[in-house]
Order: sequence, then C-alpha cells, then structure tokens
Amino acid sequence: MENDQNESEILNTYFTNGAEVEVSSDEEGFRGAWYEGTVIRPISKKLRRNDDEDDKKLRVLVEYKTLMADKKGTRRLQETLSLVQLRPRPPRERRRRFNVSEEVDAYHNEGWWEGVVMEVLGGSGGRRYSVFFRGTRDQLDFDESQLRTHREWANGKWTPPLEQGEEEEDEDEVEETLASTDIKPSNGAAENFSEGSLVEVSSDEEGFEGAWFAATVVKLLDNGNYLIEYQNLRNDDDTAFLQEEADRLYVRPRPPDIGSVKSFKVLEKVDALYNDGWWVGVVSKVLKGQRYRVHFRGNNEELEFKHADLRLHLDWINGKWVTASQALKL
Repeated sequence: MENDQNESEILNTYFTNGAEVEVSSDEEGFRGAWYEGTVIRPISKKLRRNDDEDDKKLRVLVEYKTLMADKKGTRRLQETLSLVQLRPRPPRERRRRFNVSEEVDAYHNEGWWEGVVMEVLGGSGGRRYSVFFRGTRDQLDFDESQLRTHREWANGKWTPPLEQGEEEEDEDEVEETLASTDIKPSNGAAENFSEGSLVEVSSDEEGFEGAWFAATVVKLLDNGNYLIEYQNLRNDDDTAFLQEEADRLYVRPRPPDIGSVKSFKVLEKVDALYNDGWWVGVVSKVLKGQRYRVHFRGNNEELEFKHADLRLHLDWINGKWVTASQALKL
C-alpha cells in the first residue's frame, strides 16, 4: 500500500491532466529518444479476482505533440503509458554554446535523442555541432537551435539542475533539417586510460544495449581504441577471460563506491546486475522483503531484483559522476 501511495503522489504531482511531459519509446531503433506530449487523463484499472496486487500499475493517457496517428497527419497519436515511460518536460533555457565532449539532446525525427558533441563547426548560417549517438553509432550535424543540455530526471529533480542566472524562455519551433548524415570519426569526446585501469565498457550489440560490463584496460591501440579484458565474461572455450577491442567512446571509469543505499523508490533510476553486467533501468514497483521490479526502457521488459543486486545510477558527464542530486568530481 505504501508503494501505491507513492505512485499516486507522483501522478498527482507531475502527471495531472494537461501536464506537459516527455515520453520514452520502447520500440526497437528508438531507444534513447524522448517525444513531447500532453497528459489527457489517468487510466484506472480494476483488479480482477485472480490478479496479483503487485501487478497493479497506474497508467496515463498521453497525446503526442509531433507524432500522428494517421498518414495524413490530421490526428495526433494517443497512447496509454506507465509512469516509468514518462517524465516532466525538461526546463527550457536560453540558447547557449556547447563544448566538445558535452552531453546533449538533439532534435531529430520528431524527438530528442541523447548524444555527445564531437566537434564545433563553423558556417555562415551560425554555429553548428557534430553529435555522436552511441546507440546507433551515427554522427550527424545540427544547428545550435536543435540542441539542448542533456538532463536526467529522478526523484523529482533534474540533473544537472538549471544553473543560477539561466532564465527560461518561451518554447520556439525547432528546425528539423539536418545538413549532413556523414559519419565523422573524432577523438575529442573520450577519456584516456592507462594500462591496468579499471573501467566499464558498454556494448552496441543487439540485445546488450544499456549494459555496462566491468573490465581492465590491457593496452591502448594505435587507432585510439583499447584492448580490454572483461572481469566476468569468458571466451568461447571458457579457458580465460574475454579480451576484445573496445571503441574508446564506449569506455568509462569504474563508478565510485558511494556507500550502500538504504532503499530505492518508485521511478528512481538504478543499475541492475544481470547476466554479468549492469543494466540501466527504472524502479517500477517496491516489493516486500527489499525486492524491486525494474523496468528497462530499451526492451520494454520488467524483472525482479534483490536490493543487493541494484546500485544507484550514476552518469559520467564532462568528467564528473553525476547523481540526481549532485555531481561527484573525481
């Protein structure tokens, strides 16, 4: 009952009728994208006699602002979504300049996609940026007006928060034209690790998106990537730990030990230990006995975990480990 009250409080605080929100997509090929929408109303579901109380979920009917339900574009798409697929609209700030290696959201194909600035470009039409997307390994060019600071929302807070002195501005129409779709390699947005460094490595292979695996740097390769050895993954004949080349853009430092967390809350972003890796998810239900249900947006799955198999999610942004409430300078 305590968890249901928590979900109801979240619904009544952030997702009331008419609230402007952003929706994450569960469809393949759209992971990492957020689409703007408006809450129409909550949807109540009555439990049937054989339903498990733990399966009860609060759902919300949302109308998209840019996605249409018909080919003619006369009706906006509406969907019934769970709370873990929603977040409030991020704060709007004045247009600003971005730096190489900075985490940004880029407006593309009607949604906002998380990426990393690889290069600052010139041009007579204004400042442009080349942005790399880890999920698709694409690198595209964007106008300054098509980018915004990347922010994570958890526990009712945005990280990074809107800085003091930044003033919100009215929402402008965002241009959708991209000047180029060419992939441009760059070494500007990655860390430098020495031999023996303890790191985590992400994968872009199908079925492994969103997972981070513990590894050790064996050596730096001539092309700027790393030869790494996994700490938990074995080779095919199970004779040694797996070694492979890792793109330097997919390698980050090992997250710091920030101490144990007493408990996790609904909609809190966590990493869950599963199949020898840490998978980014969102707590969708708090169960008895310090167990949790975690929703994974990448594949729209929900699994149950013990408290010991979860850790607080941290993001490595601009050389800092960032939580929902603070930035850890390391």
